[in-house]
Amino acid sequence: MPHTDSPGFLAGVIEGFYGQPWAQAERLELFRWMADWGLNTYFYGPKDDWKVRAIWREPYTDREAEPLRELIRGCEQHHLHFVYALCPGLDIRYTNTADLDHLKRRCEQMHWLGCRHFAVLFDDIPDKMAREDLERFGTLATAQAHVANALFDWTRERSPQARFLFCPTPYCGRMAAAQLGGEGYLATLGKELREGIDIFWTGPEIISREITVAHVRDLRQLLRRKPLIWDNLHANDYDGRRFFCGPYAGRPRELRQEVAGLLTNPNCEFPLNYVPFRTLAEFVRGEGPWDPRAAYLSALREWLPSFALSGPPITFEDLVLLGDCYYLPYEEGPQAIALHDLTKNLLARNPTQWGADAAAFRTQASRLRDVCARMTELRQRTLFYALSRRLWELREEMDLLDRYVACRVAHPDPKATCGSDFHQPGTYRGGLVAKLQRLLVLQPNGNFTPAPPIP
Repeated sequence: MPHTDSPGFLAGVIEGFYGQPWAQAERLELFRWMADWGLNTYFYGPKDDWKVRAIWREPYTDREAEPLRELIRGCEQHHLHFVYALCPGLDIRYTNTADLDHLKRRCEQMHWLGCRHFAVLFDDIPDKMAREDLERFGTLATAQAHVANALFDWTRERSPQARFLFCPTPYCGRMAAAQLGGEGYLATLGKELREGIDIFWTGPEIISREITVAHVRDLRQLLRRKPLIWDNLHANDYDGRRFFCGPYAGRPRELRQEVAGLLTNPNCEFPLNYVPFRTLAEFVRGEGPWDPRAAYLSALREWLPSFALSGPPITFEDLVLLGDCYYLPYEEGPQAIALHDLTKNLLARNPTQWGADAAAFRTQASRLRDVCARMTELRQRTLFYALSRRLWELREEMDLLDRYVACRVAHPDPKATCGSDFHQPGTYRGGLVAKLQRLLVLQPNGNFTPAPPIP
């Protein structure tokens, strides 16, 4: 039986990133994809809808509420769960009954619009409490459980089958090991939260390369329930220079038996999420061993028509090369790795020893640079706008490397200098952020060291 057909299993998409929320038309397109692919849950919680987080006490105006009503109806039409989230943790006073009343009124407004499923999120907040809160509750976990239980009871009184989701303050293994939220936070939460409340978890890390069955089973002992995976594998709100269009990977299909659901919090730019969503759906619904690369290539073939150009069409092979350059947080795709290794090995040698490798590199560099340049011809302009800044940067790097290799082939003398009129100091890799990034070097073990002084 496909897991999205299993009772209670949630599979779908979280709009929960930092940055500009998606457009309404994009969300409605998402619902069509999800219905076609067998996903069942849409989670509304964009961090920068300021009435979700920054000013959570304030209700929506009638004008603001109407698009939410449309989304709820859209989910109903496609047989999807619509989950609405509130993030009060930045300034809530746990002992203040007025704050709990604000939360209930916010839920009441959403219930009136047709929402039946809710979430309360305490992620990315200071793990401290006001003195009065500490004196009454003793621990942060107890205080948060008090609020969540009250909202859960309120929700179930109105909708007995409602789902209620909770995000803890330490929501990954590293945070829990550092005792964020206080000693014994997760165990207290597991004991004190109502049995029907699902608890979010991102895995060993905020962005987890792998989530194993053993990791989840250990967590279940603390939480006294199956965790609900909030998966940040394809999230890019922490790094605006990248996006991730690789496959759903690093999770065995056996994981589905151990969790209450799998929800992905993806790239901020909706048009870049086709492959992440498509491969998640295949992961959830399929059977047998999971082959991420095969799923990736299959999804790219489906995505290829979106790359229609005003000129000659882009080939599937070119799309694979481009996608491999923006694969997953911890790895590039095979073709991007091969290009990087070819370039690195070439530059490590004396130009007099380059031979045919220089021509091979220039062919690959020219190909990738031209693919990036041709994206300006994309007919689907929203896709182009989502790609443009990243592809411009990649195009510039390939152009510079190609120029440098050409220069060194023509002038192999070690004393020869190579420059570029198109890559000048200040305008190329310029600005304060770039200067600051050059001051510390991130080592493979995760430690930082000062950069060597420039002669």
